[in-house]
Amino acid sequence: MARRYDTNDATDRVTGLREAASAVRRGELVVLPTDTVYGIGADAFTSEAVADLLAAKGRGRNMPTPVLIGSPNTLHGLVTDFSEKAWELVDAFWPGALTLVAKHQPSLQWDLGDTRGTVAVRMPLHPVAIELLTEVGPMAVSSANLTGHPAPEDCDAAQQMLGDSVSVYLDGGPTPGNVPSSIVDVTREVPLLLRAGALSAEELRKVVPDLEVAN
Repeated sequence: MARRYDTNDATDRVTGLREAASAVRRGELVVLPTDTVYGIGADAFTSEAVADLLAAKGRGRNMPTPVLIGSPNTLHGLVTDFSEKAWELVDAFWPGALTLVAKHQPSLQWDLGDTRGTVAVRMPLHPVAIELLTEVGPMAVSSANLTGHPAPEDCDAAQQMLGDSVSVYLDGGPTPGNVPSSIVDVTREVPLLLRAGALSAEELRKVVPDLEVAN
């Protein structure tokens, strides 16, 4: 039976974050608010939990799960060949609605799907998300919806779709917006905007003037 906690209530927030952290460590799924939409998350290093996440969404391995982190410093242990331009994007837009696709450290023992040696990583601008990520470390997180359905802007919508496949729901109220993060590929010499979301190409070019846009 899924448990749900109101993170706008001080007592419920403490209990909810503790229960969510315990669930993640047990390899279970949790739903958490972010600065874009609600996400369904699992420990990034527990392959079975990530597989359960994909199954809960009805999503295939061909669409790998992004990773959320609680601090830019965490990048040092996750990625390699991270360029100066990539760090400039981090400095300008994290925490926030920017996902960076980078080469992951080859030594990492994780299975996020068919990633071809890359990871999509982001630091969200949401206090509940950051607090949980700081406690448990990197989490595989995808939008908390069934594949083909709209990404949820509140906890009710997420719970109606995912039900008891999730152990803990952290209800932070409606999210600030339903616009997804922008995705930039920084595995190449010139960063490439793969998806324009909350950040436009024009905003990103203020930091990386030579940014290219995918067709």
